[in-house]
Amino acid sequence: MNDEKIKVRITETGQTLDVVVLSKRADRIEVVLGEGIHSVRCELTLTRLGLSYAGSVMGRELVHERSREQVQADIDRLNPNVRPTKRY
Repeated sequence: MNDEKIKVRITETGQTLDVVVLSKRADRIEVVLGEGIHSVRCELTLTRLGLSYAGSVMGRELVHERSREQVQADIDRLNPNVRPTKRY
């Protein structure tokens, strides 16, 4: 199985991490940090301006610096069989 990984930045230190994606939707991304019994889940939600996703793990803020449109394009590219949703 080929796990999708994304880069997130820890805002406090500026360090970047590669994390495994559990689920990805245009409004939220669920990721796992670490491996095995030491792994921690984090939910990254869309920021107010829609330019990035942010979440918190163990008191540290994580940011994935991609817009909603970029993430939706990634979702469409990875799974072209899914019909786009219409919002009214």
